[in-house]
Amino acid sequence: MSDSRRHGVGRRRLRRAVAGLRGDSGSVSVEAALVMGVIAVASAILLGGVGVVVAQVRCIDAAREAARLVARGDPARAESAAHELAPSGAMIAVNVAGDEVIVEVSAEPVAGLLPGLVVRAEAMSVLEPGVAGAP
Repeated sequence: MSDSRRHGVGRRRLRRAVAGLRGDSGSVSVEAALVMGVIAVASAILLGGVGVVVAQVRCIDAAREAARLVARGDPARAESAAHELAPSGAMIAVNVAGDEVIVEVSAEPVAGLLPGLVVRAEAMSVLEPGVAGAP
């Protein structure tokens, strides 16, 4: 085989290799875009989960504090404290049966961005001696 023929075959292989590299140049951009989308979705799920946990803790705190204050004989302060501690838009129910106080607090976490999900907490306390039954 002559030198010119060998160089011609080598050049063709080189051209094919370069053309193949040029064809894959956009795949890096696509892969980067997919990774960024996955990171965004994972971050949203993580932040939503943290929001649910925070709302649950706030409901627990509100129910506990309201039950304690009603049991001590201060239902007006209990209501204001529960509304202050609970997430915005929370439903607060106080039930006094005999000498027991049961407070239930429920709310939609993350300002209602997760439809159908409701966090709920319940706290129970016993009325102190000498405290009237109804709040």
